[in-house]
Parts: sequence; C-alpha cells; structure tokens
Amino acid sequence: MQKSQKGVQGIIVVNSEGIPIKSTIDNSTTIQYAGLMHSFIMKARSTVRDIDPQNDLTFLRIRSKKNEIMVAPDKDYFLIVIQNPTE
Repeated sequence: MQKSQKGVQGIIVVNSEGIPIKSTIDNSTTIQYAGLMHSFIMKARSTVRDIDPQNDLTFLRIRSKKNEIMVAPDKDYFLIVIQNPTE
C-alpha cells in the first residue's frame, strides 16, 4: 500500500469491528485512528439512519487546522485517509 498522492499522511483500512487490516502509518497511530474513527463512523451512520431509515452514510470528511480525515465506509471495511489540507 502506497501513499504517493501529494499531501497524504496515511491510509488505513479497517474492518467492520474497527480492527486495522492495512496501514501506511505507525502501529500506535493506526490503532488510535482506527478505534476513534470506527466509533465516530458508527455514530454518524446511526444519525443518518435515524433521520431517514432508507438512507446510509457513504462518505465522511473532517477538516481541522492540522489535517483532513476522509472516511469511506463500506459494509465490511472502512477506508481512512489522513492528509494535509494545505498541500
């Protein structure tokens, strides 16, 4: 797995239980992001379904001063990309 796109700091693939499968960043950071983003995505998905039971979360983007986290959840996996928003 490569992170050759400009500004990308890391890529993590997480299974549906929040366990990291693949990552381009160090283990402790991977575990931190995987755990926190998994619970955040589950809450966001639940919120979307509470608003409209026919709907589902397809993409989530969080931008802060330091970085941008993009998550593409699927049935079995989540793809998490961390990037520098200024690059």
